[in-house]
Amino acid sequence: MQFHYDEKMPLRILDEGDFWKLQESEHTIVLRELVPNLEEEFVQALAEWEQAFSQTQGLYVRYIEAVIRSGDRVSDPLMRQIRELVTFSMEQSQQFIGLLNQMGSASPAFRSNPTALAVLNHVRRESEYFIGISEALTAKALI
Repeated sequence: MQFHYDEKMPLRILDEGDFWKLQESEHTIVLRELVPNLEEEFVQALAEWEQAFSQTQGLYVRYIEAVIRSGDRVSDPLMRQIRELVTFSMEQSQQFIGLLNQMGSASPAFRSNPTALAVLNHVRRESEYFIGISEALTAKALI
């Protein structure tokens, strides 16, 4: 990962959030499609997560547009809002990881399908990566 963004760091953080929330949203679809016999409670939970991730991604897009419009100077209130969005996003991903852990341990449909379980573990690692990259970028940016 490169840390030479300086004044562009808010955009770097927002670009990462935009990308990873889209990924997480798509992951919910992959998991549902990969396991056609998935228990209804998990199908419903994944569908709700898909919508939640899409809404969060939409916020990232709005903030990207706001930062671009702000030119060379991102206001303190906007930086505060970005910080709150990133914090919320990391918490959101952590909660999603909790669902993934629950599905991996409690879902017979996942436990009986080694390929699906491998994909679930990959999805978990990707969400963990998002949390890690967000922590690193926000620490570097001091936002």
